[in-house]
Amino acid sequence: MNAVTELQTRALAAIEASENLQSLDDLRVRYLGKKGEITAQLKSLGSMEPEQRKAFGQAVNAARDALNQAIAARRSLLESQALENRLLSEKVDVSLPGRGEQRGGLHPVTMAMERAIGIFTKLGFDVATGPEVEDDHYNFEALNFPPHHPARAMHDTFYFGDGRLLRTHTSPVQIRVMEISKPPYRIIAPGKVFRSDSDQTHTPMFHQVEGLLVGEGVSMADLKGVLHTFVNAFFERSLAMRFRPSYFPFTEPSAEVDIGWEKGDGSEPGWLEILGCGMVHPNVLRGCDVDPEKYTGYAFGMGIERLAMLRYGVTDLRQFFENDLEFLRQFH
Repeated sequence: MNAVTELQTRALAAIEASENLQSLDDLRVRYLGKKGEITAQLKSLGSMEPEQRKAFGQAVNAARDALNQAIAARRSLLESQALENRLLSEKVDVSLPGRGEQRGGLHPVTMAMERAIGIFTKLGFDVATGPEVEDDHYNFEALNFPPHHPARAMHDTFYFGDGRLLRTHTSPVQIRVMEISKPPYRIIAPGKVFRSDSDQTHTPMFHQVEGLLVGEGVSMADLKGVLHTFVNAFFERSLAMRFRPSYFPFTEPSAEVDIGWEKGDGSEPGWLEILGCGMVHPNVLRGCDVDPEKYTGYAFGMGIERLAMLRYGVTDLRQFFENDLEFLRQFH
């Protein structure tokens, strides 16, 4: 019993002398924790005689309650002191002149997206949107992707456990439009897309604008005329443009589009790829109940970040997403 009294007196003195919340919590663990001194006293009850056990247990419990109350009271006092010190250190001199407000601005990717949408709407295209979470049918199958196509692989596409996925392009919007309406179609599908890729020129999420025009007598020449008009309007200068044969499952024939570009490093002007395009594959039209014998069409798709990098002279795509205010203020 004397040991319990001595332990209580020693603990209360230590609690009263604690100077901060950390030292107070250390004392709580030392005396009341699972391996604490008070807990050790309670564990010794089992070796005592029954007549001693009751009185000793009451004394230990009383000591434990006294320490809990002392710790709670000391914690309240220390918290009040900490708050008071913080208020004193963080006071604001209201007589100082104000900092004023800085003018905000649109993000460069948003600016490029709105510019592209504005040009295409002036050319007669309507804006269509669709879900960012798609299924295999709209993202691949309806677009004539064969089962073995590498774009279906896990390393390129973000899949959910139920088989759905984050769309890898905005082409599913074209399928949805064709399924619910009759030709002619003249739409663009701007939005976010997702692919498992990240480096200086790729990010897991980026923005696309894809276009679709289906009608009677539509040709590759129509496609080239629209894209050349768009390129010159977007960059506000006359640029050389060429079609280079390529392959996409949903267009036939398919082409990559290059523009003549001065790199700005003193080297010779060269060709830069900016988008892909082609004539809509007959299988895609048939899947949407559009007669490919009567109607033809073209489709194209471009990455907005790629266009923004060229227009604003940005060399690292990751700068668009690092939220560096010094970088973003250049585009006000």
